[in-house]
Amino acid sequence: MASTAKLPVLVIEDEASIRRGLCDVLAFHGLAPEGIERGDDGLAAALRNQHALVVLDVMLPGMNGFDVCRALRAQLPHLPILMLTARGAESDVLDGFQAGADDYVTKPFSVAELVARVEALLRRTGARSVEEAAPPFTLGAWSVDPSGLRAERDGRSVELTRRETELLALFAREPGRILSRRLLLREVWGFPDPDRVETRTVDMHVAKLRKKLAAGGDALFETIRGEGYRFVG
Repeated sequence: MASTAKLPVLVIEDEASIRRGLCDVLAFHGLAPEGIERGDDGLAAALRNQHALVVLDVMLPGMNGFDVCRALRAQLPHLPILMLTARGAESDVLDGFQAGADDYVTKPFSVAELVARVEALLRRTGARSVEEAAPPFTLGAWSVDPSGLRAERDGRSVELTRRETELLALFAREPGRILSRRLLLREVWGFPDPDRVETRTVDMHVAKLRKKLAAGGDALFETIRGEGYRFVG
């Protein structure tokens, strides 16, 4: 992870042993981690100092991770957020994405998985700055503005995350083509070896996009069982 050397990363985790372990791993891989125990203190630190990434636990004293994530997303919309949760239920993971998280890791997790997720998030956010964002494009009846992180249709405006914008851009470039989860993990999330990664991230993001872009009963994305997704709008 040489390209991410000395990038500051904020770790908000109340369990001291996990927090120290996360900071040690991130420091070993060339990052500059800062560990915070409480959710409210972590939010204040994130707003006070500039960080390349926030690793955020869900169950925290002072302020839970979902509320911290929502507050960060409202004030720092481009800040990458990786959530940690011991609750692996689909509804809990979806709550994290709805709060604005870019990705999640379910405890217990392997060091290799954590590093892969952190590396992928940093790679994606470092690959293109806000000023270099892609030009606007259309997806069915929607007009998508990547720089403004929003989609518009018939006077209705929907806010998007950068990850959602990149997903929509890929679907727009490949109309009618079945896009596998492996391809989406590689092209949008930046995983160099997606076959080694077990995650429901793609499914959760597509489900969230379907909900956001459900105006007029449109079915923009078709699920191809065992294959992936296809844009049919």
